Amino acid sequence: MTRVSTAARREEPATESPRSGAGSLAAISLDAVTKVYGHAGNAVPALDRVSLEVEPGEFVCLLGASGCGKSTLLNLVAGLDRPTTGTVEVRGGRPTLMFQEAALFPWLTVRGNVDLALKLRKISRPHRRETVQALLEMVHLTGFEKKMPHELSGGMRQRVQLARALGQQAEILLMDEPFGSLDAMTRDVLHDELERLWRETGLTVLFVTHNVREAVRLGDRVVLLSSRPGRVVAEFPVEIDRPRRIESHSVADLAAQITGRLRDEVRRHGAV
Repeated sequence: MTRVSTAARREEPATESPRSGAGSLAAISLDAVTKVYGHAGNAVPALDRVSLEVEPGEFVCLLGASGCGKSTLLNLVAGLDRPTTGTVEVRGGRPTLMFQEAALFPWLTVRGNVDLALKLRKISRPHRRETVQALLEMVHLTGFEKKMPHELSGGMRQRVQLARALGQQAEILLMDEPFGSLDAMTRDVLHDELERLWRETGLTVLFVTHNVREAVRLGDRVVLLSSRPGRVVAEFPVEIDRPRRIESHSVADLAAQITGRLRDEVRRHGAV
């Protein structure tokens, strides 16, 4: 288990998250997490007393206006930053993080980019070759092994990034608007692919998006953050049978309900 906390917090008795009495079993657990950038007169609060749990194998989507701290929250879970106060607990080892841009190494082929994740895990070369091929088959990139990143479409680059993430064998996948720059059709195809891989691998997914319908299309639960500083203001269980279509009436109806609440938060805080 990975645990990140502040020194002051360690001295306090452990407290349970308000969502569950069995918080220690959660894949991700945030307890009263606050994150402030800067000091004194220059302090900028990003998150304020956020408590959230994500169960193993759960797909949770984070929504909120720009600047509400969604990416900050992912960075804390990923271990790239530390909370100012509160605790972050992650079970199953260090998560893997996917960004909006694929961030592939431009001098490596598709195969080379995926192989690097295995090489860093010190996997033997013969086993790496077999595993890389299996990963590329999983994301439907067979035949593109020798292509360079600049020869791929945006959707294909994201598939490479996903294969590389799976190659790290992390149990938790953090996704920061990974499909935000893609056209609607490509995004829809990748929704199907991500859901398929999530089902096949049993990954725990924490997914940040600005697209309300995307959140309802993918998530088991949608968590809404207030405008800065980010606080959890509402949670919406998505009780719609899978597979879902982003244009379906049930997805649209719940998305409209969440959008209404999001608009209330934006008006309340004057965010844009």
